[in-house]
Amino acid sequence: MALSSWISRLRSSSRLFYTKFRNYRSHEHHATAPRSPAAAERLRGPFFLHWESSLLPLAFTVSAASLALHSYFNNAPSCCEAPNLAQSDKRIGGTDSTDYVVKGSRREVPRELIEELSITCKENMTMDYDERYYHGKPQNSFHKAQNIPDVIVFPRTEEEVSKIVVSCNKHKVPIVPYGGATSIEGHTLSPSGGVCIDMTQMKCIKSLNVKDMDVVVEPGIGWMDLNEYLEPYGLFFPLDPGPGATIGGMCATRCSGSLAVRYGTMRENVINLKAVLANGDIVKTGSRARKSAAGYDLTRLMIGSEGTLGVITEVTLRLQKIPQFSVVAMCNFPTIKDAADVAIATMMSGIQVSRVELLDEVQVRAINLANGKSLPEAPTLMFEFIGTEAYSREQTLMVQKIASEQCGSDFVFAEEPEAKKELWKIRKEALWACFAMEPNSEALITDVCVPLSRLAELISTSKKQLDASPLVCTVLAHAGDGNFHCVILFDPDKEEQRKEAERLNRFMVHAALDMDGTCTGEHGVGTGKMKYLEKELGMEALQTMKRIKAALDPNNIMNPGKLIPPHVCM
Repeated sequence: MALSSWISRLRSSSRLFYTKFRNYRSHEHHATAPRSPAAAERLRGPFFLHWESSLLPLAFTVSAASLALHSYFNNAPSCCEAPNLAQSDKRIGGTDSTDYVVKGSRREVPRELIEELSITCKENMTMDYDERYYHGKPQNSFHKAQNIPDVIVFPRTEEEVSKIVVSCNKHKVPIVPYGGATSIEGHTLSPSGGVCIDMTQMKCIKSLNVKDMDVVVEPGIGWMDLNEYLEPYGLFFPLDPGPGATIGGMCATRCSGSLAVRYGTMRENVINLKAVLANGDIVKTGSRARKSAAGYDLTRLMIGSEGTLGVITEVTLRLQKIPQFSVVAMCNFPTIKDAADVAIATMMSGIQVSRVELLDEVQVRAINLANGKSLPEAPTLMFEFIGTEAYSREQTLMVQKIASEQCGSDFVFAEEPEAKKELWKIRKEALWACFAMEPNSEALITDVCVPLSRLAELISTSKKQLDASPLVCTVLAHAGDGNFHCVILFDPDKEEQRKEAERLNRFMVHAALDMDGTCTGEHGVGTGKMKYLEKELGMEALQTMKRIKAALDPNNIMNPGKLIPPHVCM
């Protein structure tokens, strides 16, 4: 008999005993007439006395044995054990977690797997330490890992990805997909070692359908490279996250950017995709039709799954026409709440802005320092209006009027391409400008989002905490959709500064959740935000996610220890 079947029968026996014993007790205690002890014993008779005295120890022995065996085999170490399960009871990503170094139970990758990978990838794999270290330590990420990947592979085709995954699944070795490595929540960490699948060699544009305004690409292409290719056709892909982000990673983290207020997030801009599942199957999630009601929406299931359900190998993207004309405007305000209120008023007015970005006075000071500029160091809003020339100018004047009614000043706007590019460069390089203020610091970058009506309250409440902190903190917000970032600079060699940065982040997350918001508007969960998911989504939702994960990835090899908190049990 198989061991699993034997354990199952032991459990069934103990459950049967407990059910009968409970039912008997229930009958005894709910009898209509009270009984004396003697009457009760007569009713039970010798059979019940013998049954209780002889089977009770046996049942408890059976139950204890089954639980002990179940515990042993469930806790036996494996190569793909969740990397955030430490030796102690404290687990990274749990509701009370405060540590930020993700631990793992790494063991040696089997030699057989190395041989299989070398046959599949040939020269496109490496075990060089420097390369492995680079892939295991993402830049500008607050989160660190105890280990680094054991092997890096660079597949060139979808078939190669499938073979790699099949081999890893057979040997139960963890897989971590890797794209532009611009994510900041620990998505590409390899705390249990394993195989890092670097997708950057798969960067072909497979087909462009100009009349349908869509494009089919491989996951390793960067969004900036894609837009450079599309420009001669008068088209562009509207999402604009970090400059180095790739399309596959953007799908995996469900990213967005400053243009999301007009064009939506990655969820709205992917028509379909293809992914390799844990068993090596290649699944296509839909057709190129702009809408479909055919079955489960597997496309949206994969978007935001962060490599825990499959490795994305092809993406069909929705494109937009390059705007005919645009105007970029800036305006200053006495307080950050005044600036946020104007952003909300602009959205409620029905004006079709394409971007509304907010910067606090500390961020403007950093920009001045880094770029040698002399911008007014005050809370600032940046707008972009697109459309015809007349329409764009009309919208600009309407927003100028709204701003002037809310204490706005120094309203300026630009129409010339170079002037507009220079203004947006200020916003795009905001993070790097922060390091000009504290050159030897690291950054914790927050990412909360609330319903638009609560944005001003969230920012002003958070700003009080930030200003009172000894750390340098700057505020940036995609103010048109309620998404709020803060760059918190700290010295990585000073534990008290790291803890203060985490305290500020935790304050903002809980403030957002209390306002019916989210702990992550666009950066994803990774390892950094797992500990907040139970409060945001509830245990039932997390258990549902874990069931989906277990069904598609029973050996838990796909980016294990990410997204789903370790304390969630099915």
